[in-house]
Amino acid sequence: MAQIKKIKVDKEKVNLAIQTGIPLTVTTYTLPVEMEGYIVDILDVFLKLLNMESYYEGLAYCVKELVNNAKKANTKRIYFANKGLNIKNIDDYEKGMQNFKMDTLTNINYFLEEQRKQGYFIKIIYQMRNNKIKVEIRNRAELTVFEYKRIHDKITRALQYTSVEEGITHLLDESEGAGLGLAIMVLILRRFGLTEDNYQILSENNETINRIIIPLDKSVEENIISLSREFANLVDSLPEFPENITQINNLINSPTSKMSDIARKISNDVSLTGELLKMVNSAAYMLPHPCQSIEDAVKYAGLRGIKNLLFSIGSMENLVTGSSEKSKKLWDHSYQVGFYAYNLARNFCRNRSNIEDSYVCGLLHDMGKIVFENARPNIFQKLEVICQKKNVSKEIFENLVAGCNHGEIGACIAEKWNFPPVLIDVLRYHHNPENAPESSKELTNIIYLADMIAHYSEGLIDFAQIDTDVLENFNITSEEQFQGIADRLSTSFNR
Repeated sequence: MAQIKKIKVDKEKVNLAIQTGIPLTVTTYTLPVEMEGYIVDILDVFLKLLNMESYYEGLAYCVKELVNNAKKANTKRIYFANKGLNIKNIDDYEKGMQNFKMDTLTNINYFLEEQRKQGYFIKIIYQMRNNKIKVEIRNRAELTVFEYKRIHDKITRALQYTSVEEGITHLLDESEGAGLGLAIMVLILRRFGLTEDNYQILSENNETINRIIIPLDKSVEENIISLSREFANLVDSLPEFPENITQINNLINSPTSKMSDIARKISNDVSLTGELLKMVNSAAYMLPHPCQSIEDAVKYAGLRGIKNLLFSIGSMENLVTGSSEKSKKLWDHSYQVGFYAYNLARNFCRNRSNIEDSYVCGLLHDMGKIVFENARPNIFQKLEVICQKKNVSKEIFENLVAGCNHGEIGACIAEKWNFPPVLIDVLRYHHNPENAPESSKELTNIIYLADMIAHYSEGLIDFAQIDTDVLENFNITSEEQFQGIADRLSTSFNR
């Protein structure tokens, strides 16, 4: 007997999906045995990273049940079409189902190949967002009215029982145990303390969607909230902005200050002078001749441009303390997202202030991650003590606070440093742009898209994982179009 080839799960990709809130998507047409194993292996890694491995056995059953139901539904459409039967007609449906199982089992390879040829897909989606796990099984076949009624009846009957064992005993009296697997699934979800509201089945856009929503385990969620507060207290120990930058910022905010006063103060700092001249002489300002004068540079940059420069330099002076490979990788990604964000804003934004703010927002979008990485030598010992006192594993903090909640951490730091509200919002919501206030939603969408393009260019995510609402906002309707934008940005950045 040939050994089944095991498909290896990329743990880094799973971790990135958890950190960024993007969906993990697997698409199959024929569902070979190794693919079914791969799907539940991803679930295993996903739940372990979220410290919810106790859910694995039950959820793995649910996923396999729904995936195989989806495969059967797709096969059914091919079979009925071949027989010239209308699957939406109750008489045709009853006639077709009489021999469906036997006919398809004896020639299953033919039907599976036809599913591939005709695009009858099965999609499995895992996503962690807003402290909820979403598991979706989609297939390219809308439910008929009587299929939906049959499923609904089965779920209703299952809800009458208090345990899986009781449900099996009473439901086995039906012919061939039809729908028994779905009923067991509902009872398993109840065992987790979930209700029928946590499971949805619907049809839309020629797809059937089975969706399971699981709130983060209460104990895990409570620990995250508690540790996040403790971390916020430790964030207070971060240094203040450099004094010279604070003084210039105060000058900008003073209604009595003149541009000449600001220029004079900047000129006293060699490093800041060099960065300002570099900024105004960049392609962004499209000056006909290089600018050599600090006073002219201040006029070209404007107050908003100078403030953004101060935020960037001040943050980097405080945050660039680590020399680890991970820290370098985070900063490389941040520079890339800043560049992408600015160029996207120039092409998609009408609001001038959003264009001006886009680079600094992109540069600092992962500030929470950077602080966590660089602060380890200074505060990790304190975190260990806190975790021990609360009897909480460090993994919960590392995987969730440094991952899912790094936007909140970055926003807390930005508030401490008196950043403007729009920058705080972007840091907080750049992985959940739909939650951003209306006043900062456009810029948050820009940073989200720039971040996704960077990850996509590195091969870390697929196009299907990107939020469709954000793509729609930018009139991106196909992967080819998105690929073109990503290629142009990557080429320009690498120059």
